[in-house]
Amino acid sequence: MDQQELDNVKQQEYQEEIKKKECRDYKFNWVSSSRYLFYLLTACFFLMTWGGCYRLYTKRFEKPKVQIQ
Repeated sequence: MDQQELDNVKQQEYQEEIKKKECRDYKFNWVSSSRYLFYLLTACFFLMTWGGCYRLYTKRFEKPKVQIQ
């Protein structure tokens, strides 16, 4: 093999490695990124809802004591 063929083989292997990494990378893989965002949004929604209900439960309305003259 001469130097030109060797460089072509190295370049081809390099491109294949880049494609493999892009498939596993978050920003290049649409399926895994959408799954991640779905679970993140679901967890945030659940926690915010639970937190709001808990706060309403602990800080519920108390009737003021009105003094009658």
